[in-house]
Amino acid sequence: MVSSETKYKKSRQRERIYELLKSTDTHPTAEWIYDRLKKEFKSLSMGTVYRNLKILLEQGLIIKLDFGSTFDRFDADVSPHYHFICEKCGAVLDLHAIPVEKRLNSKVEKATGFKVSHHRTEFYGICHKCQPGSNRS
Repeated sequence: MVSSETKYKKSRQRERIYELLKSTDTHPTAEWIYDRLKKEFKSLSMGTVYRNLKILLEQGLIIKLDFGSTFDRFDADVSPHYHFICEKCGAVLDLHAIPVEKRLNSKVEKATGFKVSHHRTEFYGICHKCQPGSNRS
């Protein structure tokens, strides 16, 4: 069986998409990526962006965040972590300081007898920036 790393030819566009995702913590959409790279790659299309995102997903280099909205968001931080979604501005923020990941998986395994590989939990509310009386910008 061919591994996903060797299954695809190197692509400068894919490398730049990955670099762009690694350089931001905004959890961008495919359209955001396209808008930032279209001047650099004149022949870039949304289809190319989506194909390369799919390859990066298959290679395990990024994760796709589907919050039930019309646009998926992408994250190059593949370490186990949760997300906080602001219900006012739509910001998606990483939560790394929550140490329940492995404990929760173990509890579910003990309760069900299933083998848990991972889980996904999102937190929703209002970020600091959007809270009334906040001075943060």
